[in-house]
Amino acid sequence: MSFKTIIYEEEGAIGWLTLNRPDDGNMFTAEMCHEIRDCIDAIRRETRTRVLVITGAGDKFFCIGGRKDGLEKTNLYAGMLPTLEIYESIERLQKPVIASVNGYAVGGGQVLQVMCDITIAKESAVFRQVGPMMGSFDAGYGTWYLEDLVGKKKAKEMWFANPRLSSKEALEIGLINKVVPDDKLKEETRKMALEIADRGAFALASIKAAFTARHGGVSGLARVSHDLLLRLYLDTDESKELGASFRGKRKPDTDTFGH
Repeated sequence: MSFKTIIYEEEGAIGWLTLNRPDDGNMFTAEMCHEIRDCIDAIRRETRTRVLVITGAGDKFFCIGGRKDGLEKTNLYAGMLPTLEIYESIERLQKPVIASVNGYAVGGGQVLQVMCDITIAKESAVFRQVGPMMGSFDAGYGTWYLEDLVGKKKAKEMWFANPRLSSKEALEIGLINKVVPDDKLKEETRKMALEIADRGAFALASIKAAFTARHGGVSGLARVSHDLLLRLYLDTDESKELGASFRGKRKPDTDTFGH
């Protein structure tokens, strides 16, 4: 896959998605948001990769938010930076997603790492929510999921007072999973990704769907019942007999699949 604002590479069971605007803090643009979504949606449709890693280009920025210039002057969708496209695509992906935080994770970049299933960060990484202090906010995914990680009081502090957190502090409050030396980030990320990739893909997909169903409403429940269970059901004697009887315009033989 070829993109303008991101790089995507496969390394065996691992897919590496790199935000590639290092001269601008790897900040989101509308184009980048759509490219990330399209890349993840393509990964959904193949079985080569078992774990996705998201990181930033360079050694200073993971992502420090989004550029809102260049959007249409409207209150409708065309006037908004489509970051929700990224968050929703991560939610829909049945494979584990690891954020490999290589620097500043600020604003939308902090929300991005929150949305990933696992976060591993280098020692010098920095985490911060800055919306209310610079005329913006990221309500929704950026609040609900943050509360899940650090609790309501700490989540509100992060949004209201906008403290700057070191990797060590982020680890202590449960915001991230692991801190590693700066020069070991890629190595340790690869090690974690390969360990997870050895687990059962269907089991991991089921677990992830169960975690996300609570916030997903009908969509979350559908990811469990439709995406995970329908394919299995279609292979049962019950499904096959009902389909055959319907096509043959006859009463189904329930003795073939039970009562």
